[in-house]
Amino acid sequence: MSEDVQPGTAVDDPAREGPIASEQAHLAASRSALRAMREDVESLDITDVTANWVNSEVLNRQIEDRIKALADLSHTPLFFGRLDHLHRVGAEEAEGADGDRFYIGRRHVHDADGDPMVIDWRAPVSQAFYQASKQHPMDIALRRRFGYTGGELTAYEDERLSDPAEAEHSSRLLQQEIERPRVGPMRDIVATIQPEQDEIVRSGLGGTVCVQGGPGTGKTAVGLHRVAYLLYAHRERLARTGTLVIGPNRSFLHYIEQVLPALGELEVKQATVDDLVAHVEVRGTDGPAAALLKGDARMAEVLRRAVRSHVTLPEEALMVVRGSRRWRVPAYELAEIVQELLDRDIRYGAARAALPQRIAHAVLVRMEQAGEAPDDRVQDAVARNAAVKAAVKSCWPPVDPAKLVLRLLSDAEFLAEHAEGILDPDEQKAVRWEKPPRSVKSAKWSAADAVLIDEAQDLVERTHSLGHVVLDEAQDLSPMQYRAVGRRCSTGSATVLGDLAQGTTPWATASWDEALAHLGKRDALVEELTAGFRVPREVIAFASRLLPDIAPGLTEVRSVRESPGALEIRHVPGAPAAETVRACLEALGQEGSIGLIAADIRVPELARALDEAGVRHLAPGEETTQDARLTLVPASLAKGLEYDYVVLDEPSAVVDAEPDDRTGLRRLYVALTRAVSGLTVVHGAPLPSQLTT
Repeated sequence: MSEDVQPGTAVDDPAREGPIASEQAHLAASRSALRAMREDVESLDITDVTANWVNSEVLNRQIEDRIKALADLSHTPLFFGRLDHLHRVGAEEAEGADGDRFYIGRRHVHDADGDPMVIDWRAPVSQAFYQASKQHPMDIALRRRFGYTGGELTAYEDERLSDPAEAEHSSRLLQQEIERPRVGPMRDIVATIQPEQDEIVRSGLGGTVCVQGGPGTGKTAVGLHRVAYLLYAHRERLARTGTLVIGPNRSFLHYIEQVLPALGELEVKQATVDDLVAHVEVRGTDGPAAALLKGDARMAEVLRRAVRSHVTLPEEALMVVRGSRRWRVPAYELAEIVQELLDRDIRYGAARAALPQRIAHAVLVRMEQAGEAPDDRVQDAVARNAAVKAAVKSCWPPVDPAKLVLRLLSDAEFLAEHAEGILDPDEQKAVRWEKPPRSVKSAKWSAADAVLIDEAQDLVERTHSLGHVVLDEAQDLSPMQYRAVGRRCSTGSATVLGDLAQGTTPWATASWDEALAHLGKRDALVEELTAGFRVPREVIAFASRLLPDIAPGLTEVRSVRESPGALEIRHVPGAPAAETVRACLEALGQEGSIGLIAADIRVPELARALDEAGVRHLAPGEETTQDARLTLVPASLAKGLEYDYVVLDEPSAVVDAEPDDRTGLRRLYVALTRAVSGLTVVHGAPLPSQLTT
């Protein structure tokens, strides 16, 4: 930037074409280099490389993925920043040494000679772009941020971090990028990651990280960028073990699904907790009391007892016939073998698989004592002997997890036997079905029942563990759901994201220590994000009036964004549907996405009112476009979503729709904090008292 430009000024004046033209030329050259990289991959001929069709299919798939990862998205800039170092990276500091220059972007791009034109934001050398400051310049002479219109570079802004004469200042381009209107799915924040966010993103794969973050602190984006970083830093390991992003519902997953592909990561799977435990078709629902109890961690011990109850100690000796010889294993020895496996407390199925071999070994000992020399083949044959199979089936029968849970929820005596000292009689009655179904297929399983079946399944056979799992909106999970997720990363690590103040289920966790214990990650590092970059200060301050009631002691989010007039409260006596529609029409006069959030019970009425007014509207999960920017959102699905402007209909109805005041106020807190630029609250009934004080 020329010397007469003030620090912190975003330069987009055509008169200053020198630096802009130079940077635009580098962008054009980088796009050309990326295109050449893609063409090189497309031209690969693997005809004489692969030995068979299986290898050919695998290699072709890898090539296809590589081609996709090298796609040049026209609306997405290849680089968003530049770092000019005082010295060469890794070299000794010397007077007059020329420093390195790096362009920081979403993916690595190199020229025909292999020299880097754009450095991946995840590379170690890129960290200074996010962490360097006037206090800790990290050998950076100049940090340049770029502004774009579409995919075209149109502005830049410089910070001379090692120049003591230049005062520290805030970045206007950074602020503009944060506030840029949102239309369509969630976008990455790679250009705007803050130092405290960057530290979480780059934390190692070995440990689990829990991020407590209020509305607008970027916790979801931080979690997704952490996955992208881990795949960059530990690609080979995670390619073997797998990664998974778990969200609260399908609408949320649809909203975030483009973030990782935009960063070049195409292989990360996404699921809800319900997807993970889909062993049966969920067709029923539980009342609050039953759901609360079925999600209680005590149910794990009830299930463990029920599974182990199928094992009985043998009371008769076993006779194995081989040829003309008979080998007898007395009942007490069989009982000792079974008891030893029980005492080891290994999974039911693994113990059952080991039992025939243990019995066969006892027979082989007798063969050896009689002078024979049996080998492993003989032991395997004895293990497959009909008498041995019959003995195993008698004392250690197979267990079907769904049938087991069916019996627990149907048979009062069976439940009482295994819940003794764990659930009292009233609690046992609450979890039992009033009308027991006749079979697994005819049962109207609830979502909580499916989690119980998953627990039973794991007691029988170990659940496959992934290398890393991201769990978003974690505050809403029950203890049994935490256990279900924990099984999927028992030998790996996790990134847990949530906000205790936004827990909107009756079983919402009270503390992260408690949640992490159920997850099996007691040693997780808990980080708190308190700086808000999305919700305007006036809006978050209004919503934070609820915190003393919904999450006492939780730190209030400090929004860095001042937006006077961002909050408007409209009181309309009677039914406010007409005024709500009017507020939506006014919001549509602004640029960006609009969310109309209302209590679920009021959604049909508002949908009719919008239709009558000729206002096109979408449902959550449907992608917004320039022609359809208004989404009608039931309050139960608002969590995790964000809109440039939000119209909130009848706050008291949102609260009243929940089974208790705390949950209702938390649901309201979520609804109040979905706006990026402005919030209009329309109400006919009085506002909750917490908002008026």
